[in-house]
Amino acid sequence: MCGRFTLTITFEELVKRYAIEDQGTPFHRPRYNVAPMQQVPAIINDGSKNRLGELRWGLVPSWAKDDKFAGKTINARGETLLEKPSFKNLVYRKRCIIPADSFFEWINVEGQKRPIRFLKKDNSIFSMAGLYDTWINPTNGAKMNTCTIITTTPNKLVSHVHDRMPVILKKEDEQKWLKRNEVNVKELLRLLMPFPTEEMLAYPVSTLVGNVKNEGPECIERIKKIK
Repeated sequence: MCGRFTLTITFEELVKRYAIEDQGTPFHRPRYNVAPMQQVPAIINDGSKNRLGELRWGLVPSWAKDDKFAGKTINARGETLLEKPSFKNLVYRKRCIIPADSFFEWINVEGQKRPIRFLKKDNSIFSMAGLYDTWINPTNGAKMNTCTIITTTPNKLVSHVHDRMPVILKKEDEQKWLKRNEVNVKELLRLLMPFPTEEMLAYPVSTLVGNVKNEGPECIERIKKIK
């Protein structure tokens, strides 16, 4: 499961990275401990251009009776997307990218969980493949736009810590994933592969990241060793 990530760049850098034309009002600040049920920056394609906005992390299908679904759908297994009612239709028409520059997983050390930060060796931003949907509250008619992050089998680096990792798209595949009129699902599913081990690194960080209230840069500081 991918349950925490970071996006430490500025709003302006985010707009530049994804060539967003209509950037709107800045809503993002550098974030060091993004957690489920929070609003996260996301990129979708409206059929003609890419758009940057916010989605709540934890997908609520449009057909759900209430929003309690979200806690169970922060991730979607890439191998079974077409088998799950919550995701199968979204693969065809509601794909998105969740930008990040690292994610966290936890390793068990002498009965205690210790966080490990995974990132690209060049420390650059990357694109996690996601799906999104819009749910309308039957009580008050309010709309809620939500998302899930797709996971896959881990590469060799991540496999030492966890049996899943987020799908990190190759830069050249980002537009294919986003493109609204791309309906060749077999081709899309081929993009959901583990990111190359040789392009990533990992290091231990403080247990501060385990508490969602801790949101500062100390969450990503390298510690000397796991105690």
